[in-house]
Amino acid sequence: MLGFIILLLLIGLIAGAIARLLVPGRDPIGLLGTIALGVIGSFIGGFLQNLIFHHSLSVRHLHPVGIIGSVIGAIILLLIVRLTGHEPGRRR
Repeated sequence: MLGFIILLLLIGLIAGAIARLLVPGRDPIGLLGTIALGVIGSFIGGFLQNLIFHHSLSVRHLHPVGIIGSVIGAIILLLIVRLTGHEPGRRR
């Protein structure tokens, strides 16, 4: 279980960093924010994989996907955060 958590955090860091590099603009999030972006993006990618391959919106199992799905999910999450304006450090 500990190995899975460490692997999930490592994949989250890599996917979050790649997503931040691919989407232009400033992101005032630190290392923990980048890891969270990648981990949440991994689960979003898993949901999209379930939607595409199994043609189902029901979430029976939350599952992380590989690095490509994680990056795609992290990019989607980053764009949603930017569109809603709930970026950390941004004042209204």
